Amino acid sequence: MVFFPKKALIFSKTAGYRHDSISAGVATIATALTGLFDVTASEDAEAFFADRILSQFQIVILLQTSGDFLTSSQLNALKEYVMAGGGIYAIHGAAAGMLSSEWYGKLIGAHFDMHPNPEAGSLLVSDPTHPITFGEDPPAGWMDEWYNFKSHPAKNQNLRILLRGDTKSFKGGKHGEDHPLAWCQEFEGGKCAYIALGHFESAYNDRWFMGIVTRGIMWAAKEETGEN
Repeated sequence: MVFFPKKALIFSKTAGYRHDSISAGVATIATALTGLFDVTASEDAEAFFADRILSQFQIVILLQTSGDFLTSSQLNALKEYVMAGGGIYAIHGAAAGMLSSEWYGKLIGAHFDMHPNPEAGSLLVSDPTHPITFGEDPPAGWMDEWYNFKSHPAKNQNLRILLRGDTKSFKGGKHGEDHPLAWCQEFEGGKCAYIALGHFESAYNDRWFMGIVTRGIMWAAKEETGEN
């Protein structure tokens, strides 16, 4: 798949729970990518999730895409895009999308199960040498929904775990002491990275969080330097 000029699609359609932070996320991510990509933001799956249309984008950012937000034909277009080398960066509620699709769950890395009440907790960097997480440490007292997943992400051998939650710092975690919250993988020809954080609008105004998101997008789009 050849991309020229470089284009990014921020896609935020919801067919389930809709996060209030979506508008802030779209605006802030678009600003962060200025000068790096020609950015399109949309919630129109019919207009974009067709093979000849989707293939123009180097990266597709799935921002809080909950519920069955794609039809079967649109999901097939996403599969073809990934298999042709397209990049995916998925944020928070995207893990609650397409829960009946085993393939989509593998693409994201795990399907969302539930979360306890939001509270401030501690984040730990699992892989400080990876381009996505390289840099400053997470801020203390991160306020978010601490997602639990239907399968344990750490047991998926294809995932490279980047961030985890310190389960001593928040209640309701179901994955033991190793509670992954961000990861990346090479998957069926493409690259996909996911971060479970980002429920609140405040996340998108946070320099550390947006650094993780921007570097994750660059990695999935095969635009990073260093590790591939």
